[in-house]
Amino acid sequence: MRKTEFSKKIMIAAGVINVVVILFTLVMVWRTLDLTPLSYLIPSVAAEVATGTGFYYSKAKVENRIKLMKAHKLEPNETHFYDNM
Repeated sequence: MRKTEFSKKIMIAAGVINVVVILFTLVMVWRTLDLTPLSYLIPSVAAEVATGTGFYYSKAKVENRIKLMKAHKLEPNETHFYDNM
């Protein structure tokens, strides 16, 4: 079995925390009948997960580019990574 990459573990943890916070917020809104937490907790946690997802995909894009270059016997150098990333 392959070892899970650290960045994937971070993404999984952020996603789990996001789900927990959303569920907790919904339960507390239901129990207190106050919608105020919806405007603070959910957007803040969702923004963190969205930012992390963007960085993760950017990292994966660069890693895949390097793998493809090596597969086609091209030597990666810094000029290959300046275009439309």
